[in-house]
Amino acid sequence: MERNYRFEICANSVESCLAAQQGGADRVELCASIPEGGTTPSYGEMLVARRLLTIRLHAIIRPRGGDFLYNAHEAATMIADIQAARQAGVDGVVVGCLTAEGDIDLPLLDRLLDEAKGLSVTFHRAFDSCRNPFAALELLATRGVDRILTSGQQPTAPEGAPLLRQLVEAAANRITILAGCGVNETNIRSLAQTTGVTEFHFSAREPVASAMKVRNAAVKMGNKDVDEYMRMVTTAHRVRETIAQLS
Repeated sequence: MERNYRFEICANSVESCLAAQQGGADRVELCASIPEGGTTPSYGEMLVARRLLTIRLHAIIRPRGGDFLYNAHEAATMIADIQAARQAGVDGVVVGCLTAEGDIDLPLLDRLLDEAKGLSVTFHRAFDSCRNPFAALELLATRGVDRILTSGQQPTAPEGAPLLRQLVEAAANRITILAGCGVNETNIRSLAQTTGVTEFHFSAREPVASAMKVRNAAVKMGNKDVDEYMRMVTTAHRVRETIAQLS
């Protein structure tokens, strides 16, 4: 396949960022709370990642999990987080905001874009909750957003391939369609062939057991169904293997 592909890794830590770089990724999207769909990483994590990475670093700007309808306090937090991300030296930010009716919250988006001037901007998977994806695409393209992260409004990008194909055609090289969610080494090649997408977003994570020798299984810091002595971490070999499917 002769197209010029780009690969973004959804990284949940500095460790995952470095594995993404080692595996050949073009950039990372640094997030906290990936089980919630990703929230804004800490300033410290952005700063350390920037010091250690030579590839591009983007940070998600999302104050909480759940929906994408934000109140004034959350909007102010997002503005402050973009300022912090810029100070940490990121190359781009990943934002998204909707109205209660499922349209893009244009007044808030314009505030976020104004604060992010000079940085690359991705509109995240809030796009997959838009009631009219083609109208949303047109608006984002006219506002100068660089790319849209989307699974084609389905649980995973492979399931959303038909819409992804239509979005690539509608974008007409004015804005990049970044396919994400459920992308891995088993499906990335067919996804590229069927949709025409040239940018892919995936995590390439594997479970890593804790080194703790003393464990108290009766105590949980969060979800009682989560094994807190196991972490999911991006590995260089999975990044490399996934990228190799398109080389």
